[in-house]
Amino acid sequence: MQAARGGDRAALDTLLRRHYDRLYALCRRMTGDDADAADACQEALMAIVRGLPGFDGRSAFGTWAYRVATNACLDELRRRRRRPEPGLPEGSAEVASPLDAVEGSTTRIDLDRALQSLPADYRAAVVLRDVCGMSYDEIATTLGLPAGTVRSRISRGRSALVPLLAPGRNSGPSSDRPTNA
Repeated sequence: MQAARGGDRAALDTLLRRHYDRLYALCRRMTGDDADAADACQEALMAIVRGLPGFDGRSAFGTWAYRVATNACLDELRRRRRRPEPGLPEGSAEVASPLDAVEGSTTRIDLDRALQSLPADYRAAVVLRDVCGMSYDEIATTLGLPAGTVRSRISRGRSALVPLLAPGRNSGPSSDRPTNA
């Protein structure tokens, strides 16, 4: 990290590659969309490169990088609200996704939808804790919040997710579900 701060491009490349997967996973869960996640992650990486000389080391580099990525995601979500929502014209029937036939993909899609229904503040705290595995103190540092607020947001976010992810919630009659026959 010190070498990267000193201008060593190879060290910077190594540092960014080491943290990319975790930052992208955070962005993917925060935005709920691959394209928006890629945009947010790219913005986060650029912000990290720009901000690295000013990184003071009061927190771990990973914690600081998560903070930068979280802010990039929140910015991307604000930009998304200003964009028109793509979709099918009124009255069109939705085409079933081939991914719905795969249980693991369905679960991921359901989780993504459920996370998107949470307010961004709750979503950030839940994703940082349950997806990224950060401690409450790390999340508090990352989000710039008191630990009690972080605990509250995680609790409220999880409580809001429970009914959305309850077994059978998204399952209709068995004849509506795709089969492998």
